[in-house]
Amino acid sequence: MRPGKRYPGGPEWADAQDAAPPANDLEIRAHQEDRGKRRSARRWWAAAAWAGGGLALFAFFLRISLGSRVDSDGANNALQAWDLLHGHVLLHGWVIGDATFYFFELPLIGIAELLFGMGNLAFHVASALTYLIVAVCAVALAVTDSRGPARAARCAVVVAVLAAPLLTTSSVTLLLEEPDHIGTSAFLLVSFLLIDRAPGRRFTAPLLCVILCAGQLSDLTVRYVAVPAVLLVCGYRVLAARRLRSGEAALVVAAAVSVPLESLLRTVMLHLGAYFMVAPMAKLSPMRLWPHNAAVTWLDVRILFGAVVAPDTRLSGAGAAFGLVCLLAAVFGLGRVAWTWRAARRAEQLLCVAIAFNIGVLLISVMATPWHSREIAAVLPCGAVLAARACVPARITGVPQALLAVTAAALAALVPLAAAATEPSMRPPTAPLAVWLEAHGLTYGIAGYWDASVVTAQSGDRVEIRAVDIIRNKKIFVPGWETNALWYNASRYDARFVVADHHGRDSFAAFEQHFGRPVATYRVASWFVLIYRTNLLQQLAHYADQPVPAGASPPRSPPRQPELTRAEAVQPLREFDRARMAVTFASVATAAGISR
Repeated sequence: MRPGKRYPGGPEWADAQDAAPPANDLEIRAHQEDRGKRRSARRWWAAAAWAGGGLALFAFFLRISLGSRVDSDGANNALQAWDLLHGHVLLHGWVIGDATFYFFELPLIGIAELLFGMGNLAFHVASALTYLIVAVCAVALAVTDSRGPARAARCAVVVAVLAAPLLTTSSVTLLLEEPDHIGTSAFLLVSFLLIDRAPGRRFTAPLLCVILCAGQLSDLTVRYVAVPAVLLVCGYRVLAARRLRSGEAALVVAAAVSVPLESLLRTVMLHLGAYFMVAPMAKLSPMRLWPHNAAVTWLDVRILFGAVVAPDTRLSGAGAAFGLVCLLAAVFGLGRVAWTWRAARRAEQLLCVAIAFNIGVLLISVMATPWHSREIAAVLPCGAVLAARACVPARITGVPQALLAVTAAALAALVPLAAAATEPSMRPPTAPLAVWLEAHGLTYGIAGYWDASVVTAQSGDRVEIRAVDIIRNKKIFVPGWETNALWYNASRYDARFVVADHHGRDSFAAFEQHFGRPVATYRVASWFVLIYRTNLLQQLAHYADQPVPAGASPPRSPPRQPELTRAEAVQPLREFDRARMAVTFASVATAAGISR
């Protein structure tokens, strides 16, 4: 109670009035609470909008994926994920190709198989989810330091660039079907995002080392692209700042340590009985071929961005023109960062160096061929980020300008997605064969590579067909590529039938010449089914340098083994794969004046 002041109502009212805040304080508090509620509501609406956009994008990717088919490469990944799901964590017995996809794509496929069972649906869901995660990582890098409508516009530009190649069926197979290096870009993007957002935090360097190590165990592209990019960019920033004890220096050490750490982990896994792996084709081409490789690499880049007119391109020339615009936007973003290198963000510098390393490695290697765009798949999301950051400013002032930018970017993203989604769903061509074999009790047999695992996955592992190699149409071998050596143990399994593709490279006559005359032959769709009374696994040969894991006994009474190696086993598959892709890209290569 203040002295000298009169309070109507007595002393108790005086104390109450002294305790009450002034009216203007109440108004300020109410205004602050109202602003806080509005801000919280905007955040919830923004989160709901981003979540809804992600679900819509996943629906588009899934619908587009359903319009393409799963082949034996993807089916083998599905079988590997099925083994992981059933506790075979080290994939004992498997002989995997030059990329394992062990820490990203295979777990995603396993989760999809857990929800939907083994089959095409699970594989399409996992493929769409993989591409969605790559898109989300690219968007997270692109919207850094932007606000409001600029964030939405940059997001739409990223989606537009990623959607452009989906107008071509062959690119859908590359990006939305079998794991084919596009998922590897997630390791690159997450690493760059971590370095850009938290360069000086204590956890950044150890976490970066773990991410890069896991990426290298999954795909050595991380070693040849992401690790050099981190070493070069962070090393440059250490020298520019002239501070050896800094967060950038710790990142350099983390990237360098990830290489021997991956080799050590791989050695430990092999000691514990993990999968074997085919050495990648990491060889330099002769210098005289580099000009030719440069032209081929440029064609591969155009194919990757959808900037070519292929026979199966939707929207025809308009679709290829849109892909070319996306490619030019990525080139513009690359040039912008190079021109403003000192002022560029860490992520922008890392993306530019990663693109340069990825394209450069392809250019000087023996892998530079018109159907090897998968080797530079990471260039697409990296280029999408640079295109979005170059074409859309961080702030857009003015309502008309913001509305125009968001509308134009959204249309650029929706049109190719909608056009690609119009492709009808494809019924698996091997479905009649799988149903017929299961109905006739034929559950274990052999076939050529492209007719084996795809039927196994299609049937939900109820019909098991194991791949074999036919060398010079005379000898049949246990394959040395994307297979499990345990499947060919004649004391454990009994293979009594052969599937021969009427139009494929593994002919009826080749099997008959090796195994002899069958007791019965059936024609199912475009396949022949040859029935035998003996276990065919006993008559398979092994390559001279083929690893034999524990539990995979050699065949009984093995035939004389010619001196062939696993490299020779892989070569026929690669040649056949190139022949298939050559049919798609023949017109493109001819138009570009590039000879095989």
